[in-house]
Amino acid sequence: MRLIVSNNTNNHYIPAVSQRKPSFFKRFLPIFLVVGSVFLLIAFAALRQPPPAEEKPPVAQLVDTVTVSQQSLVYSIKSQGTVEPRTETTLVPEVAGKVVKLSPVFVAGGFFQAGEVLMEIDPSDYQAALTLAEANLANAQAQVAEERARTEQARKDWENLNGLIGGSGKQPNTLVLREPQLAQSEANVKAMQAALQRAQRDMQRTKISLPYAGLVKNRQVDLGQYVSLGTTLGTTFAVDVAEIRLPLTENDLSYVQLPDTMRRSEQVQFTPVILSTSNNRSQQTWNAKIVRTEGVVDAATRVTYAVAVVEDPYGLLGTNRSTPLRVGTFVNAEIEGVSAYDVVALPRSSLREDGKILIADADNKLDVRDVVIDRATPAEVYISAGLEPGDRVITTAIAAPIPGSPLRIYGDDASQQSAEDLSQLASDQSDSAATDNTAESPDEFETDAPGTVADTTQQQVSVDQATASAN
Repeated sequence: MRLIVSNNTNNHYIPAVSQRKPSFFKRFLPIFLVVGSVFLLIAFAALRQPPPAEEKPPVAQLVDTVTVSQQSLVYSIKSQGTVEPRTETTLVPEVAGKVVKLSPVFVAGGFFQAGEVLMEIDPSDYQAALTLAEANLANAQAQVAEERARTEQARKDWENLNGLIGGSGKQPNTLVLREPQLAQSEANVKAMQAALQRAQRDMQRTKISLPYAGLVKNRQVDLGQYVSLGTTLGTTFAVDVAEIRLPLTENDLSYVQLPDTMRRSEQVQFTPVILSTSNNRSQQTWNAKIVRTEGVVDAATRVTYAVAVVEDPYGLLGTNRSTPLRVGTFVNAEIEGVSAYDVVALPRSSLREDGKILIADADNKLDVRDVVIDRATPAEVYISAGLEPGDRVITTAIAAPIPGSPLRIYGDDASQQSAEDLSQLASDQSDSAATDNTAESPDEFETDAPGTVADTTQQQVSVDQATASAN
């Protein structure tokens, strides 16, 4: 407020005229603008229509199929086992002595014929025992001859004095005729004969041999070593027949016919088996046959062991073999099973966990089919009912199959679409989703608009203040 001083002598303060105050409209005009702008923005956002959604047809899933065809076949049961010799011997001496001779074939892996001497123990002591036994026997036989002569002479003397023996006269006793002495000498001869036989056997046992042709697995003695009764000399096995124990589960037994060897019959049908083993270069196979089962179920594994045999596995007895089947080899076995008729063989991947099969119908729509499974293996499944020849079974894994879903069959020219087209379709869908996400939302308008209106209002307030100051 300004003060005006007058020229009068009386010094009185005269108040100046006050400036006019702004009107009510000018003071609240910025608030009205801000509130109005906010309401307009809210109204525009509410009236804004979203862009129409593009209706896209359902995407048909690309699957692979196999065409059903019925066939008759013979099941094969898979198993495995280790080749073992049917006859294996641990050599121990029956006499003691020093090893004086070893055969060149008495080494690990050496082949020997039946009756061939592998090792010889010093026979000198046993030769002396044999000579002594022969002398004792000769002495005993001489005593028998002497006693027989004495007995005959005693008989004659009795008859000369008392008449013929056996008549009505007096009969001599056994001591008069020396019969006990004769019996004792004859018994002594038998004892000497037994001693001679024992000496002969001991002499034979100084030479170690076997009654079969075989191979030496290992040798545990050497030349000059002293061996006693029970000392292990080595291990050998026969090469005429090799055996393989093949474990079969209860399910496997229902698909194979094994020979019944518990009932003695001349017409036993052996089950054919193909043994195989593979290495990095090639695969070898051998023909075998199951001749028996062990007749019990293993309590720990719940399997039954079938025994397959291979004749002359090493080919050393006349069999022509390009590759020998060595003892200790681990082999895979394919056992010939029972026959099946009019079944459908499919990959195991086509069978779902619920036991159903997915089908592509004539309209390339998905169909779920219930089937009857005759046999299932880790690699294949055999269907006996539920499928018709010409049906297309889906082998592609589908997580959640919906009946009636459209399908595109791989390899079908009418419905085939390359993997690049599928990738492009997925890329287009991704780009479309990204475009929709980048569009402005009502929240963005509400955020930007108040800031703009506030700036305009601030500018208007500045203009009003300047005008007031000028006035």
